[in-house]
Amino acid sequence: MVASAENSTTNYRQQYGYIEDIGDGRGYTAGIIGFTSATGDLRQVVRRYVRLKLNHNGLRRYLPALRRVNGSAAHTGLGPGFVKAWHQAAKDPQMIRAQDTILNRQYLRPVLKAAKQDNLSPLGQYIYYDAIVVHGPGEDSQSFGGIRRQAKRLAKTPRQGGNQADYLRAFLQARAKVMKRERAHKDLSRLNVQRQFIKNKNYQLKRPLSWRMYGDAYRLK
Repeated sequence: MVASAENSTTNYRQQYGYIEDIGDGRGYTAGIIGFTSATGDLRQVVRRYVRLKLNHNGLRRYLPALRRVNGSAAHTGLGPGFVKAWHQAAKDPQMIRAQDTILNRQYLRPVLKAAKQDNLSPLGQYIYYDAIVVHGPGEDSQSFGGIRRQAKRLAKTPRQGGNQADYLRAFLQARAKVMKRERAHKDLSRLNVQRQFIKNKNYQLKRPLSWRMYGDAYRLK
């Protein structure tokens, strides 16, 4: 479901080789959940891959450039050669392992821990995961931690005795304000999909699931 918004597909396992600059100020966006050169997690993936495959690794030479462009949208020292090397590396099981490791460590496990703390359903877990993929795992007001903190000011979590629908709507309300500040994320289609699932009370995400993302129709049987 996250991949339908990120890559216009539900086949997320085919996205390891994805890479492009989408013009959001984060430089290159690449891989299964869109690691970026500006936020540093793309560099972490490459570093992990180099540790797993020290020799004959076409991405190893780009580590210094990835360090230099961290925090900016620059492509200095990267460019077409880096894109080609990324595509080639994505065919390697060790690269898949590297991406999965960083995804689990920085995104999936923290989200599942937070959702458990707040006593959220699978729908809540999906809403949290989509948010951390887009906004990152930080604690500032623009990141997942800050959005979650603001949501708790607006409504009680189920763990605190609140109604899950009210809390999830509050979370999306807090997230929408952040998204509207970013040129690349002003389209709130992904939030509208999540609001619809809340309205349908499909907290367990029972299949079949049907939704529209950025004008395209998707279905999971």
